[in-house]
Amino acid sequence: MRKVYQSAAEALAGQLRDGMVIMSGGFGLCGIPEALIDAVLESGARDLTVISNNAGVDGIGLGRLLETRQIRKMISSYVGENKLFAEQYLGGELELEFNPQGTLAERIRAGGAGIPAFFTKTGVGTMIAEGKEVRSFGGEDYVMETGLFADIALVHAYKGDHEGNLVYRKTARNFNPDMATAARLTVAEVEHLVAPGEIDPDHIHTPGIFVSRIVHVPDPVKHIEKRTVRERKSEEA
Repeated sequence: MRKVYQSAAEALAGQLRDGMVIMSGGFGLCGIPEALIDAVLESGARDLTVISNNAGVDGIGLGRLLETRQIRKMISSYVGENKLFAEQYLGGELELEFNPQGTLAERIRAGGAGIPAFFTKTGVGTMIAEGKEVRSFGGEDYVMETGLFADIALVHAYKGDHEGNLVYRKTARNFNPDMATAARLTVAEVEHLVAPGEIDPDHIHTPGIFVSRIVHVPDPVKHIEKRTVRERKSEEA
């Protein structure tokens, strides 16, 4: 089965529709599937529920889908870098399901493992637990969280082969591996596309069986979310 497509738009052709659930990998602006996000924007699909650690920043990543009002609901753990997100949420234009970051990661992992729900101590006695089942184990209270599964997962990998085996690099190995397992269709953009057999099997993070479509995106822009600089000290100092 052919998995490699010529462009992000081609990889997503016929797969996007209004009202669907999309997972989008990344941590801040690191490891985000930016080319695939742009293809979602160009498709015009609306009323989307997007599962992602954060919503990008204004004008970059998922922030672009917020500008076009294509996202109806975010399931996230951190959204503090996006002013437009805050404006839409406070204005009642955007739904938000907040999760502790570890809980979000485990909900995604559980969805990919076929686990419908699990119990965690995180959030017990807080707003996070409101409306959820709380059960006692060993004299301690735990709140029930449900697994997450999407229609499409969009992930970014450092390297991939034609069979869909993926390798992530450093911080980009964040939500991407779990999301790749937790969707009906996983589409990956890869920086380096190699022939089957060129990746050491022991180095593969996501086996190709989880990946349906691949697009080669060489030399993507690596955005810096927050640039912190200081003056260079003179040699005399």
